[in-house]
Amino acid sequence: MTAISRRLTGARGSRQGMWMLPLLIALAIALWLSLETAQFLNGENLLNLVPQAMPLVITAVGQMFVILLGGLDLSVGSMISFTTAVLALGGPAWLLIPAVFVLAALVGFTNGFIITRFNVHPIIATLSMQYILLGITRVLRPVSGGTVPDIVISAVAGSFLGVPMPVFWGIFTLAFAWKLVYGSRFGLHLFAIGGGVSSGVEDAAHNFGIADRRNVILAYVICACFAALAGLFLAGRIVSGDPNVGLLFELDAITAVAIGGTQLSGGIGSLHGTVIGALVMALLANGMNLTNVSPFIQTTIKGAILLLVVALQSRKKMGL
Repeated sequence: MTAISRRLTGARGSRQGMWMLPLLIALAIALWLSLETAQFLNGENLLNLVPQAMPLVITAVGQMFVILLGGLDLSVGSMISFTTAVLALGGPAWLLIPAVFVLAALVGFTNGFIITRFNVHPIIATLSMQYILLGITRVLRPVSGGTVPDIVISAVAGSFLGVPMPVFWGIFTLAFAWKLVYGSRFGLHLFAIGGGVSSGVEDAAHNFGIADRRNVILAYVICACFAALAGLFLAGRIVSGDPNVGLLFELDAITAVAIGGTQLSGGIGSLHGTVIGALVMALLANGMNLTNVSPFIQTTIKGAILLLVVALQSRKKMGL
């Protein structure tokens, strides 16, 4: 990598989110001490932690791509629900699974194209897509009353060489994302575009000779495809289509990315920080479920965490 590459993807990203690792460990210890040991360290609960965390990890990693360039995708939750509905339509797996990712790529392309071509704010563009996908999903739901293909179920619930399949999902997702962020010119371009936007220099990417429109569209395509992958995983767990399964996933993903150290204004962030942030959110949700905290209170707590993190980021950016 060039000196510029090291500066953008190394110095600006390597340390981001690492401060969350002690918090993750402290949270696990706090849950262990506050809950009955048999409840938190129960074998069934521990085995469920990875499958419970995996959809959020996948979605957060995808969301990180658009946040790095200063964007946002509010349609990922609906994309997850839409994926489960499509997979439950009935039909051969060889047709349904590729169709899911083709449709996801089309959604991501549409988001990116509207944002770059018509200068529509990412929040408005992706919020509109959220409503569109949610409406289509609810139309499909009565039709998709069957179960998802068996191969999807076994790919989630099964094991290979004694290792649970969700572990392989995580390895594949993180290896692919790591290659894109740190091992490709595309990843360098994300940091460059995001750095320019966060600095108020709209043409900063062009100073590097980057076709920023193409990279922005590609980032939204990747984000949508990662959401479809998370939907595929969830479909294998619930074995049916559900228009509500992706509800508020977009906010959980944004919170995970933010607490993982990625600057919501773009240009600064890291993959490992995002993963740690997602694990913190998943562990927190697991603890609240075990203590029977109301889902409404859980949503309130998550919203408060996001607000706090954004406020801290703003103060840091202003040097306060």
